[in-house]
Amino acid sequence: MWEMAIQHALMPAVSTGVSNSSHCSGHKEISISISVSNCQIQENVDVNSVYQIFPDEVLGSGQFGIVYGGKHRKSGRDVAIKIIDKLRFPTKQESQLRNEVAILQSLHHPGVVNLDCMFETPERVFVVMEKLHGDMLEMILSSEKGRLPERITKFLVTQILVALRHLHFKNIVHCDLKPENVLLASADSFPQVKLCDFGFARIIGEKSFRRSVVGTPAYLAPEVLRNKGYNRSLDMWSVGVIIYVSLSGTFPFNEDEDINDQIQNAAFMYPPHPWKKISPEGVREQRSRDTHPGTNVKGPETKVQGQRSRVNGRGAEIMGQRAPTSVKSSVETMSAGAIDLINNLLQVKMRKRYSVDKTLSHPWLQDYQMWLDLRNLETRMNERYITHESDDLRWQHHAELSGLDYPLHLANSPLCNSRRGAEFYQEQEEELETLSERISDL
Repeated sequence: MWEMAIQHALMPAVSTGVSNSSHCSGHKEISISISVSNCQIQENVDVNSVYQIFPDEVLGSGQFGIVYGGKHRKSGRDVAIKIIDKLRFPTKQESQLRNEVAILQSLHHPGVVNLDCMFETPERVFVVMEKLHGDMLEMILSSEKGRLPERITKFLVTQILVALRHLHFKNIVHCDLKPENVLLASADSFPQVKLCDFGFARIIGEKSFRRSVVGTPAYLAPEVLRNKGYNRSLDMWSVGVIIYVSLSGTFPFNEDEDINDQIQNAAFMYPPHPWKKISPEGVREQRSRDTHPGTNVKGPETKVQGQRSRVNGRGAEIMGQRAPTSVKSSVETMSAGAIDLINNLLQVKMRKRYSVDKTLSHPWLQDYQMWLDLRNLETRMNERYITHESDDLRWQHHAELSGLDYPLHLANSPLCNSRRGAEFYQEQEEELETLSERISDL
């Protein structure tokens, strides 16, 4: 039945009305095309005349329908087309789809998937978007160890945060952040990422709360699971889970145990493999290696118990796997900074949870190599929207002090040649290091 519904959805749309000219003329095709770029509505436009849809190329399924590969007939440009059978979904879900389209229309950012246009018939809705190349979940699952290195995780998470900052600036909360909703623009090791699937997104002011049911349970904050009011900090909890999943290949919590108890048990949250036990001495050792130190992770050192949920497919489709109780730390261990940031995002109390800006300024994401990776991406894209030119001099000065190479094409800025500017950023860096030391002592 489902296969028949798909084939039916790809057939030209027809109305149930009869032509005035003749009762024998059959059904008349009716379609409305909404152009997102100029907000014009054109009647009597058939989606099949504008786009070719490939029924055998299923790119995925979202909250409201199946996404197929397609091609713009005139330009040959590849697109993704989400098809929704209005007869299969209740009015409430149809309104949520319109909510997604309306939000995408208001967002114009390199870190958010582009919406081309929408076609609507009495029976179906066709949402046409840019076509990308896989998602973050596929990247995690296809990696050699089933998890990502810190360098790549930082690179991807920073882009997510920059896009999220744009959303929150517009009072838009995604409400369903997870790796499968983070699309990759290419198959490169360091790709551009774009947020997608805004079916659960909400307009929430800075000091406002909502109570409607949203999101995917494995990535949802406690206040949503407990049917309490939530705000934009909901997205930040999801970012914490994404970082955890990316670095470990497992979910941080078991669904059948209290989140508060699990968070307090550091040995359960961060088992030796792949997480390394972090002691105050470990933090001090890291401080001698890194530009900005992480902070100490507090928690009882008990044996790991319970079931660790491993990422295995999409959404909350996971399989239980007992965490190892006595595994030696591997060579590739997580830094104190990564664990500290996760702990500050997975805060049960919303007021204690890090914001987007505070997360971006966390020492773990203030990394020279990551900054170079992001600048290389921006250079390839010929667009600067992730990093800011005000940081150029600071990182050039850091490279000089550390004896690191600094790309020549990035050293031509007049700001970078300012002696007074170098002194200013040295003072700023010293203040940041002092602040990090104070944080680690708390």
